[in-house]
Amino acid sequence: MVEFDEDGDLVPDSIVPIIDGGTEGFSGQARMILPRITSCFECSLDLFPPQRSFPLCTIAETPRKPEHCIAYAFILLWPKEFPDKKLDKDSPEDMKWVYEQALERASKYNIDGVTYMLTMGVVKNIIPAVASTNAIVSAVCVLEAVKYLTFCSQTLNTYMRYQGAEGVYSHTFAFELKEDCPVSTSKVRTVTVPITTTLNELLHKLCDDNGDLRLKAPSMTTSEKTLYMQKPPALNASTRPNLDKPLSELVDEGEEIAVTDPVLGHTHLSLAIQFETTS
Repeated sequence: MVEFDEDGDLVPDSIVPIIDGGTEGFSGQARMILPRITSCFECSLDLFPPQRSFPLCTIAETPRKPEHCIAYAFILLWPKEFPDKKLDKDSPEDMKWVYEQALERASKYNIDGVTYMLTMGVVKNIIPAVASTNAIVSAVCVLEAVKYLTFCSQTLNTYMRYQGAEGVYSHTFAFELKEDCPVSTSKVRTVTVPITTTLNELLHKLCDDNGDLRLKAPSMTTSEKTLYMQKPPALNASTRPNLDKPLSELVDEGEEIAVTDPVLGHTHLSLAIQFETTS
């Protein structure tokens, strides 16, 4: 993890680059991350699409794709035909049954494209891998490592996207650092909460999986007091009573809270608390 000197500047020798690459079918990406200098992985989480799902009404009533027929077979038909048996996704017999039922339903609605491999992919949520895409992206990642170690050329700034479905096409661009990223920036984040909010409620807000921070085990301090510490056990026990106290009793409005967490590594997050009053 990156380190800072007494003046708050980055220590160059502590910067360890991260070279990231991934593929999906005929598409792929590679990126170079310099912690606290370029955008990080956290900065780009908004790019990830939500997990694929199909509306039950479409599956049951108006299938239009082969995936709809497959989903119908294993989501609706299997529990109906085998109420006491859980679908074993690794069983060839179970998967063959799902495939045959999906094929029959696709034939009924004149839908082409149901195959055994597609059935496996939909049921097990398998991401297809194409050898040529893997080779191209892995080569880009290795090249970035060589450039960084030898200074033979400028490293990637910062993101490369490869698209090979309809040819060989790639482009690069600088993925901007997210201003309020808790990992890459040191800016103070303003958090507005009801004046009755307790320290424990703030802690859960920071750990919410649907939030933008998604911390795991935060500890919180101010310049004058320790609000809550996860460990050591003795400090945890002494600060635990603060969890049930309103924040308004622990900090002044606008006062900064330093938050440390395993997700943040050796850095910390600064929160400025603002209270909203209820009318």
